[in-house]
Amino acid sequence: MHTIKDIIIYPIKGLGGVHTLSGESLHAGFRHDRRWMLIDENNQFVTQRSLPQMALFSQKLHGNFLEIMYKGLSIHISTEDHTSQIINTKVWDDDAVTVLCSNEISAWFTEMLHKKVKLVKILDEQSRKHTVQASGKIVDVSLADGYPYLVASEQSLHMLNEKLSFPIQMDRFRPNLVVSADYGHHEDTWQGMKVGTAIFENINPCGRCNVITIDQQNAHINTEPLRILNQYRKVGNSVNFGTNMICVQEGVITVGDTINFLNL
Repeated sequence: MHTIKDIIIYPIKGLGGVHTLSGESLHAGFRHDRRWMLIDENNQFVTQRSLPQMALFSQKLHGNFLEIMYKGLSIHISTEDHTSQIINTKVWDDDAVTVLCSNEISAWFTEMLHKKVKLVKILDEQSRKHTVQASGKIVDVSLADGYPYLVASEQSLHMLNEKLSFPIQMDRFRPNLVVSADYGHHEDTWQGMKVGTAIFENINPCGRCNVITIDQQNAHINTEPLRILNQYRKVGNSVNFGTNMICVQEGVITVGDTINFLNL
């Protein structure tokens, strides 16, 4: 039996994840998942790729409030808090319509990061579209890098750790769903799955960037696990770990739910 082992959301793109026992699966991603992001003075998004210390910010959801913590300091924002100022930005090649959050929260992040940044929130659930290259299908996506859901199995991590000198944690790969599988990277082969009342379609394995070399506990950078993955998980120019999915039927899923496989 295959089950959901963990559910993680990342309210502000690039910061630490929030583990939750259940999640509302929407087309654009779990509710509150990557609906906010930091942008620089040129309105370009910033992530751990350029600011590894972003890994050290932790997040908690308290009802309608989001708490951000960093080096013993914290700030709260309402999940409904934003100004009326529209900021048109991009996530890679996709246009994204966002609204500016309060000057106070932007000033706090600027002080913590020692870099001028602003916090923005996606305008609504249809404010960023992404085209699936293989099919041409246009899907709603939050402010995530590519697709709304990243699924990775415990067995894939175990396979990798057997090849590493020092084991790493799943948080390197920043998945939304951690699942059980029959073997390492079994999840790549799943066409679709029904979990709880939600249905997901598998799009493609996830090509990884240098963020997976950042230790999420201390922001230290190493060559692993990218170097080892490059030896056995390279397909073309991509080094894969985990798989990208979209939600084709919205619903609620819970840790422990059974995964029912579908041919979509």
